[in-house]
Amino acid sequence: IEFSQSLVGQSVDRVFVPSVEKGVNTACTEGVLAGYRVVDLKVDFYDGKQHPVDSKDIAFQMAGKHAFKEAFMTANPCLLEPVLDVEIKVPEDYMGDVMGDISSRRGKIMGMDSESAFQQIKAQVPQSEMYHYSTTLRSLTGGRGIHAEALSHYEEVPRDMEAKVTASARAAQEEE
Repeated sequence: IEFSQSLVGQSVDRVFVPSVEKGVNTACTEGVLAGYRVVDLKVDFYDGKQHPVDSKDIAFQMAGKHAFKEAFMTANPCLLEPVLDVEIKVPEDYMGDVMGDISSRRGKIMGMDSESAFQQIKAQVPQSEMYHYSTTLRSLTGGRGIHAEALSHYEEVPRDMEAKVTASARAAQEEE
């Protein structure tokens, strides 16, 4: 989070700027959509109002937190998910089954190479779709396929899945 302030005049004493920043950071850490941390964001504190009696550190922390949440929801936010680079080596006989399985996991085939008796598939697949993949690959290839994976980047979660994740997170928070 990149926090800045561009206050003009004396509407808010500068001593409260760190309090507002702390409130914004708290809101980002707690998350807004589904309780996940907010990342890749710039926040500018440009105006406010203080009260001669009620202006305290905690009041400005709460104001920063609430202002952030309100502004965040009007900015059309989205959830991001980790996407993995996946390399799979399989005998040629199993290529179709393995490629079909990768596609069913929302994966994108990035390339293929021949390597002696094996074919190498390079793909990008959301991490959430790769749980228990080793078992599936062994099953598809009779134990003859291997794979490796590494974090590549983050992408937006499809809107229909985002709604499910958000609803699930809210239900979990209500249970606590």
